[in-house]
Amino acid sequence: MSSKTNRLDRFIRQNSDFSLSDTRLLIAQKRIVVDGCLAESIQQRVTEFTEVVLDGKALNLSKPVYLMLNKPAGVVSATKDAKHATVLDLIQHPLKDQLHIAGRLDLNTTGLMLLTNDGAWSRKISLPETKLRKTYEVVLAKPITQDYTATFRAGIYFAYEDLTTQPAELEILTDHTARLSLVEGKYHQVKRMFGFFQNKVLALHRVAVGRLTLAGLETGDSRLLTQQEIKGELID
Repeated sequence: MSSKTNRLDRFIRQNSDFSLSDTRLLIAQKRIVVDGCLAESIQQRVTEFTEVVLDGKALNLSKPVYLMLNKPAGVVSATKDAKHATVLDLIQHPLKDQLHIAGRLDLNTTGLMLLTNDGAWSRKISLPETKLRKTYEVVLAKPITQDYTATFRAGIYFAYEDLTTQPAELEILTDHTARLSLVEGKYHQVKRMFGFFQNKVLALHRVAVGRLTLAGLETGDSRLLTQQEIKGELID
């Protein structure tokens, strides 16, 4: 889950006017501080989020940001869009322009989204083998029957990708509403799964990602994740 690492001497060359060969002397002169401690070696590993200070000046101002958003309808899951407001337009954070989306939602789908500037973290939680569970509340045009539950648990064949969906848990709430939990994120997967029964999804709301829920987060609001959530506790 760590970010891509780089040797300290290469980092110094990329972020200052000093050469690779200069770094050893800078270390000997105690002019480089890494995360609050004097640098030890030219081969010391640093990441994009390591605080490297040379002669009292920080060479790397990037800090890891992990954020969740309660997305409203009509907001596009993108960082730039010519026609619609984007999720970044809803966020007030000094580093928001560095963020990317870890798990998009359709324009009119609402609910929990994760954003970060840590590519390694977002790739980790997006890997199929991680099996991070996403839970949705769904409103359907037609009544839902118990046949749906068994079919979703068995998996549904998608001919376009030539694959069968992994087992999903469906809880019928009322005749026209249900809660669906799945560990995949295929293109329009929820709508296509209900489409197997010729039942149109009228509203779709993501209420949880793993153990992370929208509790206390109003529509359009966002908050930073806790250290416990960041380190993987959101994964079941």
